[in-house]
Amino acid sequence: MADVSGTTTPPPAAKLLPVAVLLWLSGVYLRIPVLVAPPLAPFISDELSLSQALTGALTTLPILMLAVGSMPGSLAIARMGPRNTLALAMVIMVIGSAGRGLSPDTITLMLASAVMGLGVAMMQPSLPALLPRWLEPRHLAIGSAIYMNGMLMGEFIGAGITLPVLMPLMDDSWRATLLAWSLPALLVAAALFLPRREMARPVKKPAWLPDWKNPLTLRIGLLLGLSGSLFFGLNAYMGNILEQQGNFDMLADALFWYNFAQVIASLVMLKMARYWVGLKGPIMVMATCSILGTVGTVVFTGWWSIASATFMSFTAGILLILLVALPPVLVESRETGRLSAGNFLVGYTVAFSVPMIGGLLADWGNDARYAIIFIIAYCALVLPLTFTLNLNRVGGGVTSPVLSHHRAYGSVPRRFMVGSEAESSYPASLPETDGRIPS
Repeated sequence: MADVSGTTTPPPAAKLLPVAVLLWLSGVYLRIPVLVAPPLAPFISDELSLSQALTGALTTLPILMLAVGSMPGSLAIARMGPRNTLALAMVIMVIGSAGRGLSPDTITLMLASAVMGLGVAMMQPSLPALLPRWLEPRHLAIGSAIYMNGMLMGEFIGAGITLPVLMPLMDDSWRATLLAWSLPALLVAAALFLPRREMARPVKKPAWLPDWKNPLTLRIGLLLGLSGSLFFGLNAYMGNILEQQGNFDMLADALFWYNFAQVIASLVMLKMARYWVGLKGPIMVMATCSILGTVGTVVFTGWWSIASATFMSFTAGILLILLVALPPVLVESRETGRLSAGNFLVGYTVAFSVPMIGGLLADWGNDARYAIIFIIAYCALVLPLTFTLNLNRVGGGVTSPVLSHHRAYGSVPRRFMVGSEAESSYPASLPETDGRIPS
């Protein structure tokens, strides 16, 4: 193991700010290309004469690609490194997203949507894998919170600004609106090469296929599926639930607060990430609260139902950030992309499949609540995983970044205090390196 006995002064804020801005902008483009589709869907459908199923596929197809494309992303990280992969993925995303705006027919539109989804899917594991290359271990948690804040802000921006702000500026053209959202990402992709930290490719080519022997691959993935199923599922069936309650006129307000709650969650995590990331307790609490909020959405009616859904959205947003932030602080730098890709493969497969099966049950029973109840059943089934997560696991005997960032901020979890041998093996701080976790 490398000598880590020395101390060092962290990089000044002036050097960290450009990295933070790039991480945030990259996070924004994880969601804007996907969630700009619902507000534009009526205009696209009218011009290209799409069926209801194809109109829905404008959103669901990219979500499915988030699962399918995680493995190409992991392979690219192993061969090219996370920075190059992220830049390539953003270019692919722009090609697909702008291609949707230029599509002359339905087939081209669906192909472009799949390409865009592939690009976004490759971006997802690239960002966690890039954090250890750009940031010290003590900054990994806040780095995760920054790009996840960008992602959740992207959800709100894409859904809330497109129609009232951007489309009127584009002469009410859905094609020009898609291009306006897409093309600036090329500038972000180019700017990724400005930070001069860890420019070289890895010395050894890491493995890229998910390590199914690592229990974190499946467990974190299934819990990501819990968060995604609740958010995407309730988002999809909110209108049906309110219509069934006789409150369909409340849908616009319900969706606003539902999506805004995730923005608030991301802002909370900017403050609390350094204290909560890597701890099992917050994961358990947020997963439990998310399920309870969803139950309230089905049990209550009117504003109480909407308040329950908003509470679920808030807690599910925090849970998502807590889970996505785990790979960079639990495994070595070269393993981060692999673990993240496996988590996203499992998580988005579940997040796509569970609400879909719930929808089939709702059609069969002619009751939208059946869809939500099925999602709740899945979440209750995997909730015990939050109690058995082993967050002490660190590959290859590497000093735990979880302990490093908690020690840096004076919030060392009690589990690290037990055992003098374990405690004495960790230094008070780590020296600045080339961005890799010492091995």
